[in-house]
Amino acid sequence: MKFHSLNQQAPLVSFREAVIKGIAPDKGLYFPTEMPALGTLFFEGIHELDMEEIAFAAMRPFVKEDLPDKVLKDILKKVLDFDFPLVPLTENIAALELFHGPTMAFKDVGARFMALCLGYFSQQEAAGEVTVLVATSGDTGGAVANGFLGVAGVKVVILYPSGKVSDIQERQLTTLGRNITALEVDGTFDDCQRMVKTAFLDADLKENMQLTSANSINVARWLPQSLYFLFAYKEAKALDKNLVFSVPSGNFGNICAGLVAQKMGMPVAHFVAATNCNDTVPRFMATGQYAPKPSTATISNAMDVGDPSNFVRIRQLFQNRNDRLAKDFSAHSFTDQETKQAIKDIYGSTGYVADPHGAVGYLGLKKYLEAHPDRYGIFLETAHPVKFLDTVESTLGIQLPLPPQIQKVMGKDKQSLHIEGYQALKAFLLEH
Repeated sequence: MKFHSLNQQAPLVSFREAVIKGIAPDKGLYFPTEMPALGTLFFEGIHELDMEEIAFAAMRPFVKEDLPDKVLKDILKKVLDFDFPLVPLTENIAALELFHGPTMAFKDVGARFMALCLGYFSQQEAAGEVTVLVATSGDTGGAVANGFLGVAGVKVVILYPSGKVSDIQERQLTTLGRNITALEVDGTFDDCQRMVKTAFLDADLKENMQLTSANSINVARWLPQSLYFLFAYKEAKALDKNLVFSVPSGNFGNICAGLVAQKMGMPVAHFVAATNCNDTVPRFMATGQYAPKPSTATISNAMDVGDPSNFVRIRQLFQNRNDRLAKDFSAHSFTDQETKQAIKDIYGSTGYVADPHGAVGYLGLKKYLEAHPDRYGIFLETAHPVKFLDTVESTLGIQLPLPPQIQKVMGKDKQSLHIEGYQALKAFLLEH
C-alpha cells in the first residue's frame, strides 16, 4: 500500500514515510492509493470476531509493508484495552460511547496507535529525535499528550487556543511535563492549525529537525478511527436494519474514517455530519461552494473549526463528485441553544447524560430520521460529559461525579508557555 498527496505534486510514500512526514511536501494530505475491501464474508461473520481481530483485518492492508503482523497485533492489543459500548436510548436510536479510554475522548485510539507506530519506527531505524507538533481545539491535546508520554525519541509540542478549551481539557494537556510541552496561543484553533501546517513546510525547521503531526491530518491518527464504526456495526448487525451514523464533526477526520469503513464494505445507509455554528461543510453541501470562515467559539469547542482539513479526503473518497457524495453524506449545523435543549431532552426522556458534542450528533440524527423513520440511528458520544462540566451541570441542574481519569489531573499545576504568531513558534522549536 502506498500513500499519495491529495495535491498530486509529491512522490508516493509508504505508510511509515506518511506517518513520519505528517503532511506531503506539496502541502497535501496523504491518502491511500487504493481502498481495500474486507469482503462480504468478513461482515457476515463479524459477530464472531473480537475487537482485536476486527482491527487487525481492517488495519493490516494499510500497514503490512511497514508493520509486521506480530507488531501490529501487539500495538492493537495495547490500544484497544477499553470498551466502546453501544447504548440503546430509544427503539431506533443508540449512542456509541467512545470515551472510556485514558483521557475520556475518542482520540485516545488514534493517538496511542500513532505513538506506538512512531516508537516502533524509531527503534527499528535508530532514527534521530522526532518532534510531534499538534494543534488542538480540545480533546486532541490531552489524548496526544497521554499517548506519547514517555515515548523514547519523541518530543511533543501542543498548540491550543487560550481560553477556548474547557478547564479539564486544559489540565489534561498542560500537566504532564516530561516530553510534553503546551503552547498557549492567543487566537483560535484555526490559527493554531495554520501555524502547524506552516511549520511542516518551513525550510529552516526541516533542515534542523524531523517534524510530524498528530492531528487527524496524520494517517496514523486518522485511519484507526474507522474501527469505531466496525465495532458498532458488529453490535448492531443483529437488528437487521439500515444503519445511519451521525458524527459530531469539527476537523471531519472521524466521519471521514467512517466513510472509509463504508468503502471497505461495511453496510451502512448514510452518514450525517453534525456541526455547531461553524458550518463550512453544511454550507458547501447546500451551495456547492467551499467557503471557509473564521471559527466561532461554542460550547461544543472541539468542533470550533472554520476550515476542516479532512473534508478534502471525504471528497476524494467520492472522486470529487458532489452528486455521489450527497447520496451517502449530509451535513447540518445547530446553535448552542439547540444543543443545550437537546441535552435536556435526552436526559428528560431517557436519563442519559450527553456531552455537547454528542448532543449535536443527536440533533443531526433526529433531523435525518424525520425523513427516514425506518432506519436505525447511531450518534457518536465522542467525549465524557464531565469534560464539559460547567455546561452540562448548569444545563441539567445536576452534579456529575468525577471519574478516576479526571480526578488524577485536577490537583496538578498547569505548565504552558504563551506564544504570539508563527515566528514565536519557530523560534521555540529551533531553540528547544
